[in-house]
Amino acid sequence: MFAGKFEQVQVKGDLFGGVTTAIVSLPMALAFGVASGAGAEAGLWGAILVGLFAALFGGSRTLISEPTGPMTVVMAAVLTSMMAKHPEGGLAMAFTVVMMAGVFQIALGALKLGKYITLMPYSVISGFMSGVGVILVILQLGPFLGQPTPAGGAIGTIQALPDLIRNMHFGEFMLGLMTLSVLLFMPKKFKKQIPPQLVALVAVTLISMLLFSTDGIRRIGEIPSGLPSIVWPTFSWSLISEMLVDALVLGTLGCIDTLLTAVIADSLTRQEHDSNRELMGQGIANTVSGLFGGLPGAGATMGTVVNVQVGARSPLSGIVRAVILLLVVLWFAPLIEPIPLAVLAGIALFVGLNILDWSFIKRAHTVSLVPTCIMYGVLFLTVFVDLIYAVGIGVFLANVITIEKLSRVQEKNVKAISDADDGVPLSTEERQLLDKAKGQLLLFYLSGPMIFGVSKAIARQHAAIDQYKVMVLDLSAVPMIDMTVALALENAMRDALEAGCEVFLFSPNEQTMEQLEKMKIRDWIDDYHVVSSRYEGLQKGLEKVEQATAS
Repeated sequence: MFAGKFEQVQVKGDLFGGVTTAIVSLPMALAFGVASGAGAEAGLWGAILVGLFAALFGGSRTLISEPTGPMTVVMAAVLTSMMAKHPEGGLAMAFTVVMMAGVFQIALGALKLGKYITLMPYSVISGFMSGVGVILVILQLGPFLGQPTPAGGAIGTIQALPDLIRNMHFGEFMLGLMTLSVLLFMPKKFKKQIPPQLVALVAVTLISMLLFSTDGIRRIGEIPSGLPSIVWPTFSWSLISEMLVDALVLGTLGCIDTLLTAVIADSLTRQEHDSNRELMGQGIANTVSGLFGGLPGAGATMGTVVNVQVGARSPLSGIVRAVILLLVVLWFAPLIEPIPLAVLAGIALFVGLNILDWSFIKRAHTVSLVPTCIMYGVLFLTVFVDLIYAVGIGVFLANVITIEKLSRVQEKNVKAISDADDGVPLSTEERQLLDKAKGQLLLFYLSGPMIFGVSKAIARQHAAIDQYKVMVLDLSAVPMIDMTVALALENAMRDALEAGCEVFLFSPNEQTMEQLEKMKIRDWIDDYHVVSSRYEGLQKGLEKVEQATAS
């Protein structure tokens, strides 16, 4: 299982990648842990456990997995909801949701559904990710201003904003501004040498220790040393449906986040990941992380890109990264305790700004109105309504619009002709046969894949079938049809037969014919009327027309 993944080990590059990504991950893990409400230690253990087990069992050689902004936003909502409804067991129930999300991801991978996860319109993904970015920014406004995060999530924070501003702790606000300034304005040439998040974390923490007493501002405080305790799965039957929905949202988001990042890693390394194995690896990682009170995680774009750029080519880098973070937790935790919460808020706020899909937002006025409306609609629903409703409604609208456009295009490929038509590829002999029928033979020609939106066009085209003696249904250029189209074609043939019009069917494609067979067309069309070529169908049709005319 592991041999193939480690066959491209480059010890120097992988070790350097592990050390570098550990440095990048540390401030992010701390910031996300605090932002989630579970504490800095939950972020650290999430980074360690998710990173380690995803590297061991995942399907990508260079992917770095850890708590991410989108996953943290969902986890914060889950934790807040569970604690509000079940104060005593809410924390354990929230981590149970993480385990359930992991099991869901394992199931998706085992069922080989990985390739379908990212089949989502870009406008929906863009709106959702931008909405998550906005939520993360809003949730950090309280800590950034030196105040606890208000209850009620993003909406609660917006409503409490006047009070937050009025009661802000000026010292913590200045530390947050310093952190944000370092992240925004640090020269690019230095960013390539050392992560700006680490620079901001260390520099602003040192400044805070010089300017403020230990109790003068809010800091991380003591982080429990030693290995984490097991959080046994805890359920409440009154909240089981909510837990299931939260797990599905968390698991699906993790799948999308991971597989999109895996595609980026593939483009950098010229390799191809195994999406189903990656989902199973992420599922195992999140299940273990939840079991030990760690945040859920997914493939992290920034860490993955850094990992590849410094020379990593195997999962060894992810393992080294996890080991380094483990050493930090077990032996160097006291160095983390003085970090101000405002610094972590500044880092998380910066991440939220980066999650926003600026490339799409900047070009929104130049692209089609429909995807722009969908993107902003999903963003609005994500922030002010619900994450799962946002994605569900966005995907539904985008798919309906896409199907409607495809149907309009495909309607042009539904042709009913009784004389030669340049739009239908007929041979000279076939044209002659059609002309000899003198308008009494209808050639019903379809081309391209036929989806349910085309059924109305099929019904319109055969509406005047009683005017003809024979109909030749040509499906030679149709690679596939769905059940709705098969039913529409069945109705067309039945209507023709009831009107006294003979039907000849030419359908050489196995998949198309198989779908028609499911409608049991053989019960009312015999072998004589199922022809092996369009020419044969036209020839037999002409014979029937001549017989009918003679009689």
